[in-house]
Amino acid sequence: MKKKLGVITIGQSPRDDILTEMRPYIGNNVEIIQLGALDGLTYEEILVLEHEEDNNILITKLRNGKTVNIAENLITSRIQECIYKLEEQEVDLILLMCTGVFPDMFISHKPILYPQKILHGVIPYLSGEGKIAIITPEKDQIEFYQKKWNETGGDIFVLHGSPYGDMEELDRVISALGKHENVDLIVLDCMGYTQDMKLKIFERTNIPVILAKTLIARLIGEMFSE
Repeated sequence: MKKKLGVITIGQSPRDDILTEMRPYIGNNVEIIQLGALDGLTYEEILVLEHEEDNNILITKLRNGKTVNIAENLITSRIQECIYKLEEQEVDLILLMCTGVFPDMFISHKPILYPQKILHGVIPYLSGEGKIAIITPEKDQIEFYQKKWNETGGDIFVLHGSPYGDMEELDRVISALGKHENVDLIVLDCMGYTQDMKLKIFERTNIPVILAKTLIARLIGEMFSE
């Protein structure tokens, strides 16, 4: 009997662009059910949820290809609705498919996997005496994410570069990385970054790169392995 994985995106479902690269590590014996916190909303209604000043900013890609910055506190109730719906479909595990910081407020009878908690619990221990570079999508996220990563105790600095930008955006990130010495590890801290981006950064820097979505996918695959 197949296991069921419930996946909640902070934007609109489906996000096959992300799950296609996760599937090989999750395994084919797992049924994936996707829901989105913004499902059922028009583009105009979504814009109302755009981030407010001094708020936890989350970036997501919509079905129309556009990206929007959403205020975390304005979608928590919609995420909870997705959790209830997935429980009705008897999923075995729920993945909140976002590396953003969320409060411990969701109600669920099934385990919820928070990528941010896993990253923050593991990444600081993967580096030696050098620094860890965190790449996050938006410039407006740097201050908030620097504060949160500092709480892990690692020698960490945060740069920005959108996973939904062009090659010039990636070149800019790589150039910015070159200004820092003794970098042991690079972390692509958004589920939207791709394996191709990971490879390009590694080839240009020769520094190990952690891709959040495949790290999480490997963990899910281990949980569901028989």
